Amino acid sequence: MNKLFSIEEKVVVITGGTGILGGTIAAYLAEEGAHVVILGRRKEAGDKLVSEIGQKGFEAIFLETDVMNKNALIDNRTEILKRYGRVDALLNAAGGNMPGATIPPTGTFFDLNIDDFEKVLRLNLTGTVLPTQVFLEPMVAQMKGSIVNFSSMAAFRPMTRVAGYAAAKAGISNFTQYMAHEVALKFGEGIRVNAIAPGFFITEQNRNLLTNPDGTYTERGKDVIRQTPFRRFGKPEELCGTAQYLISDASSFVTGTVAVVDGGFNTFAM
Repeated sequence: MNKLFSIEEKVVVITGGTGILGGTIAAYLAEEGAHVVILGRRKEAGDKLVSEIGQKGFEAIFLETDVMNKNALIDNRTEILKRYGRVDALLNAAGGNMPGATIPPTGTFFDLNIDDFEKVLRLNLTGTVLPTQVFLEPMVAQMKGSIVNFSSMAAFRPMTRVAGYAAAKAGISNFTQYMAHEVALKFGEGIRVNAIAPGFFITEQNRNLLTNPDGTYTERGKDVIRQTPFRRFGKPEELCGTAQYLISDASSFVTGTVAVVDGGFNTFAM
């Protein structure tokens, strides 16, 4: 059997693993035979996800963390290495937004809350940089590993409203490319750094922005659908194949890329 795409027995760490997208990917990777370590702040949600994965006969563990606290991440790493002895992949799926870092349709740039703007930058960008620092170390020691960051459509084009989130995600795309050559030149070709840029998927954070309580689309939701050739939002499980590809040896000559999974959104032009 060809095992080019196999992730069996790989130790995969996922930050933000209790969210809809991260959780879906975590469950899928566990079903594919990976040892999945879910990192997040919400212990109850993490334990519930681990239980659901276990009930299907697969393996995952949850560790409480804060992606902006390096000491907490180091403690997580210590526990993971004690249990598994290695880290094969890191998926930086933690992130989010805050109302103060957005500009509502009736507002202007002067309404932007700088404190919230900085918090969103830290959560998304610094919250990707710090886990990368911590979990890159065992990859360097074993001379092999894969890091997958999460960018966004907002990194490609200046979308209205999401000023802080867009700036952070653009930074993640740039950071991905920077780290790709940084680690390859200094630590060898065995470590790769890529990113996934999801299109529009309904999550806990954007549900009220894109849909009404009755399930119909808001005006912003309609704008997204109008600019998506597939004429629908993505399904969380549609990110799983790309994640597996970037973790597996199938992408052994792929680094510094941002893989777009968007139903054609980024191709749209009037």
